[in-house]
Amino acid sequence: MIAALVAGALFTHQLLWTPISMINMTDVIQNQFKMSGASLAGTDAKGDHFQITAASGRLEYTRPNIVILEKISGHTVQMQNGQKDKISFSADGGEYDIKTKVLKLTGNVNIISRNDGHKLQTPELILRLGE
Repeated sequence: MIAALVAGALFTHQLLWTPISMINMTDVIQNQFKMSGASLAGTDAKGDHFQITAASGRLEYTRPNIVILEKISGHTVQMQNGQKDKISFSADGGEYDIKTKVLKLTGNVNIISRNDGHKLQTPELILRLGE
Protein backbone atom coordinates (compact mmCIF):
# COMPACT_ATOMS: atom_id res chain seq x y z
CA MET A 1 0.00 0.00 0.00
CA ILE A 2 2.78 2.43 0.91
CA ALA A 3 4.55 1.55 -2.35
CA ALA A 4 1.44 2.61 -4.27
CA LEU A 5 1.51 6.06 -2.69
CA VAL A 6 5.25 6.46 -3.22
CA ALA A 7 5.10 5.29 -6.85
CA GLY A 8 2.43 7.86 -7.65
CA ALA A 9 4.51 10.59 -6.03
CA LEU A 10 7.62 9.58 -8.00
CA PHE A 11 5.87 9.74 -11.34
CA THR A 12 3.95 12.99 -10.82
CA HIS A 13 6.70 14.70 -8.79
CA GLN A 14 4.02 15.65 -6.32
CA LEU A 15 3.22 14.19 -2.97
CA LEU A 16 -0.49 13.51 -2.94
CA TRP A 17 -2.08 11.73 -0.02
CA THR A 18 -4.79 9.35 -1.06
CA PRO A 19 -6.98 7.70 1.55
CA ILE A 20 -6.36 3.96 1.50
CA SER A 21 -10.06 3.36 0.94
CA MET A 22 -9.78 5.30 -2.37
CA ILE A 23 -7.06 3.05 -3.90
CA ASN A 24 -8.34 0.56 -6.43
CA MET A 25 -6.68 -2.65 -5.26
CA THR A 26 -7.19 -4.29 -8.66
CA ASP A 27 -4.48 -1.89 -9.92
CA VAL A 28 -1.96 -3.33 -7.45
CA ILE A 29 -1.48 -6.68 -9.18
CA GLN A 30 1.21 -9.23 -9.84
CA ASN A 31 4.23 -7.27 -8.67
CA GLN A 32 3.10 -4.06 -10.42
CA PHE A 33 1.45 -0.77 -9.59
CA LYS A 34 -0.80 0.52 -12.38
CA MET A 35 -1.84 4.15 -12.89
CA SER A 36 -4.66 5.39 -15.12
CA GLY A 37 -4.30 8.78 -16.78
CA ALA A 38 -0.61 9.10 -15.90
CA SER A 39 0.97 12.53 -16.37
CA LEU A 40 4.44 13.99 -15.87
CA ALA A 41 5.62 17.56 -16.40
CA GLY A 42 9.00 19.06 -15.67
CA THR A 43 11.97 21.02 -16.96
CA ASP A 44 15.19 19.82 -18.51
CA ALA A 45 18.71 20.96 -17.56
CA LYS A 46 18.32 24.05 -19.81
CA GLY A 47 15.06 25.07 -18.14
CA ASP A 48 12.84 24.04 -21.07
CA HIS A 49 9.49 22.50 -20.18
CA PHE A 50 8.27 19.05 -21.15
CA GLN A 51 5.04 17.18 -20.56
CA ILE A 52 4.18 13.49 -20.96
CA THR A 53 0.69 12.02 -20.67
CA ALA A 54 -0.33 8.39 -21.05
CA ALA A 55 -3.60 6.48 -20.94
CA SER A 56 -1.94 4.19 -18.39
CA GLY A 57 1.38 3.63 -16.74
CA ARG A 58 2.76 0.95 -14.50
CA LEU A 59 5.72 0.42 -12.22
CA GLU A 60 7.14 -3.04 -11.75
CA TYR A 61 8.66 -3.55 -8.33
CA THR A 62 11.65 -5.30 -9.94
CA ARG A 63 12.48 -2.16 -12.01
CA PRO A 64 11.45 0.75 -9.77
CA ASN A 65 13.07 3.45 -11.94
CA ILE A 66 11.19 2.51 -15.12
CA VAL A 67 7.61 3.60 -15.81
CA ILE A 68 6.00 1.54 -18.59
CA LEU A 69 3.54 3.72 -20.52
CA GLU A 70 0.72 3.04 -22.99
CA LYS A 71 -0.83 5.48 -25.50
CA ILE A 72 1.64 8.32 -24.94
CA SER A 73 1.42 11.94 -26.04
CA GLY A 74 3.28 15.05 -25.01
CA HIS A 75 5.60 17.85 -25.97
CA THR A 76 9.13 19.04 -25.33
CA VAL A 77 11.62 21.60 -26.63
CA GLN A 78 14.57 20.51 -28.80
CA MET A 79 17.25 22.53 -30.59
CA GLN A 80 16.82 22.64 -34.40
CA ASN A 81 19.21 24.71 -36.55
CA GLY A 82 20.29 26.76 -33.55
CA GLN A 83 16.72 27.60 -32.53
CA LYS A 84 14.45 26.13 -29.89
CA ASP A 85 11.68 24.08 -31.47
CA LYS A 86 8.65 22.87 -29.56
CA ILE A 87 7.82 19.38 -30.72
CA SER A 88 4.74 17.27 -30.08
CA PHE A 89 4.97 13.50 -29.94
CA SER A 90 2.74 10.46 -29.66
CA ALA A 91 3.32 6.69 -29.57
CA ASP A 92 1.55 3.44 -28.83
CA GLY A 93 3.82 2.79 -25.86
CA GLY A 94 7.16 3.34 -24.24
CA GLU A 95 9.24 3.51 -21.10
CA TYR A 96 10.33 6.49 -19.01
CA ASP A 97 13.45 6.19 -16.84
CA ILE A 98 12.89 8.34 -13.74
CA LYS A 99 16.62 8.62 -12.91
CA THR A 100 18.04 9.41 -16.35
CA LYS A 101 14.92 11.21 -17.70
CA VAL A 102 15.11 9.19 -20.92
CA LEU A 103 11.82 8.49 -22.69
CA LYS A 104 11.88 5.57 -25.13
CA LEU A 105 8.87 5.73 -27.46
CA THR A 106 7.83 2.55 -29.29
CA GLY A 107 5.18 1.66 -31.84
CA ASN A 108 3.68 4.13 -34.29
CA VAL A 109 5.83 7.07 -33.12
CA ASN A 110 4.80 10.45 -34.56
CA ILE A 111 6.78 13.67 -34.09
CA ILE A 112 5.59 17.10 -35.29
CA SER A 113 7.69 20.26 -35.23
CA ARG A 114 5.60 23.25 -34.23
CA ASN A 115 8.08 25.73 -35.78
CA ASP A 116 8.08 24.44 -39.34
CA GLY A 117 5.44 21.70 -39.39
CA HIS A 118 7.85 18.90 -40.30
CA LYS A 119 6.59 15.44 -39.42
CA LEU A 120 8.44 12.23 -38.60
CA GLN A 121 7.02 8.73 -38.30
CA THR A 122 9.21 5.93 -36.97
CA PRO A 123 8.79 2.65 -35.07
CA GLU A 124 11.04 3.80 -32.18
CA LEU A 125 12.55 7.02 -30.84
CA ILE A 126 14.53 7.99 -27.76
CA LEU A 127 14.08 11.46 -26.21
CA ARG A 128 16.60 12.59 -23.61
CA LEU A 129 14.47 14.91 -21.50
CA GLY A 130 17.10 15.45 -18.80
CA GLU A 131 19.61 17.19 -21.06
